[in-house]
Amino acid sequence: MKKSSNTVYHHATVTRNRRNIANKHKSMVLWFTGLSGSGKSTLAHAVEEELFKLECKTIVLDGDNVRHGINSDLEFSDKDRVENIRRIGEISKLFLDAGVIVLTAFISPFKKDRFQVRNKLKPDFIEIFCDCSIEVCESRDVKGLYAKARKGEIKNFTGISSDYEKPSDPELTIYTNNESVEESVDKVVSFLRVNNYI
Repeated sequence: MKKSSNTVYHHATVTRNRRNIANKHKSMVLWFTGLSGSGKSTLAHAVEEELFKLECKTIVLDGDNVRHGINSDLEFSDKDRVENIRRIGEISKLFLDAGVIVLTAFISPFKKDRFQVRNKLKPDFIEIFCDCSIEVCESRDVKGLYAKARKGEIKNFTGISSDYEKPSDPELTIYTNNESVEESVDKVVSFLRVNNYI
């Protein structure tokens, strides 16, 4: 995307570091990735609830919710999926600079896109892979999306007619096939404590 030659970056006096000190925690991006139905949104909101109890400043960016607003112009083609994740990366960076813990719940199926967001946000990009078999994901499919995709009624559906590229080296893998939400939340929060994020 070509940038305008008429824009100049304005450096604020209230910095991310000052905000982190005031908040008493580091800002970071917890990037939950996995198939539809793997528990990304459920886990992201449950982790946010726990962090909120600890008086952390948080926000959840959820795939469905974001597509109702800033990304409402995007479809589900590979090209639009790439743009979807690029925009989320940019939004996440703004919140990161604001001192907020960002929890994103997006399928984000392509390694290249996740890698580009990681490069933009490192060292505070934490990839959390919600590892769940497609059989279990389909069994949880309250919206009936997998069934529609199997019938060809939904095109470019991840896991059926569009690839999902598993993370090769995520910071955390949560086995949502067989871990309870409570166990998964404990795993994420423990990781943040051990690594001095909170």
